[in-house]
Amino acid sequence: MIEARNLQKSYGHVHALGGVSFDVPPGQVTGLLGANGAGKSTTIRIITGYTVPDAGWVRVGGVSAFRDPIRVRQQIGYLPESAPTYGEMPVEALLGFRASLHGLRGKSRMSAVDKAIDACVLQTVRRRRVGQLSKGYKQRVGLATAILHDPPVLVLDEPSNGLDPGQITETRSLIRRLAEGRTVLVSSHILPEIERTCDRVVILARGRLCAQGPLDELLAEGEHELVCEARFLTEQSAKDAAREVGVIEGVVTVLPREKDGGVVRWRLGFDPKAIGEDDLRKILGAKLAAAGAEVRLLEREKASLESLFLKLMEQGPDAASTGSAA
Repeated sequence: MIEARNLQKSYGHVHALGGVSFDVPPGQVTGLLGANGAGKSTTIRIITGYTVPDAGWVRVGGVSAFRDPIRVRQQIGYLPESAPTYGEMPVEALLGFRASLHGLRGKSRMSAVDKAIDACVLQTVRRRRVGQLSKGYKQRVGLATAILHDPPVLVLDEPSNGLDPGQITETRSLIRRLAEGRTVLVSSHILPEIERTCDRVVILARGRLCAQGPLDELLAEGEHELVCEARFLTEQSAKDAAREVGVIEGVVTVLPREKDGGVVRWRLGFDPKAIGEDDLRKILGAKLAAAGAEVRLLEREKASLESLFLKLMEQGPDAASTGSAA
């Protein structure tokens, strides 16, 4: 439903996007994930037509966002991170005004307002001024404005930002309801929200694509990994041990990361068809002992979006710019 290819964008000397390509399939909730400054908001602003890229293209429903931007905007319901509202207006009046901007008149406008109020559970506050509402209700009003024209695509930028835990849970449930029959792209840096809300993820780091694909498939790729933390006497002994471990038959990847106090954290990916976990633990323990290392942690990390995200960050920008999963 959304196709993005080779998106590049710079602001002066700051490279916000460096050739990002991804797809958002129809009828799914896709999470656009990354740390602050990863390029999420820039990507969303390009998709919704608020920013023009330096290079690359976007299509929504097969329509070019640059050749026919009005038609693309008609297909998108957009909730920016800071949703603009008029605090002095009652909810019902605000929604009616926004519906008129979409060209809705008379009964069609009132019907659209009523449907949005019902969908976003705003019945009890429909005549209250927006400025008097809690942050959670204001977010619901923002979502209601995004669906007034019944768009097939919703683009939500940090919809849980600034909400308390209860409001986050309510917003998550609301997004899942609004996703019925729609394609949704949700931008966030909150890992648990993406994991609980989305079917698919697109992960960015420093303006580069790290990975994309169905969440369950991406997590399955991390099932065969061990995490090891050990303290070495010297930096050289740690490097020598890493080389020794890297040539163990069945070990696919060794991602080291230095910690405080001479401790090195390794993330070891292994092929279970070539070596079993128990055998790998024994060989690894023997090599660490030979290097004079003090093992502080050796465990299989439970596959989660957090562990996947941290692994991709540990790979560094060069690896992240080329790594992806379809």
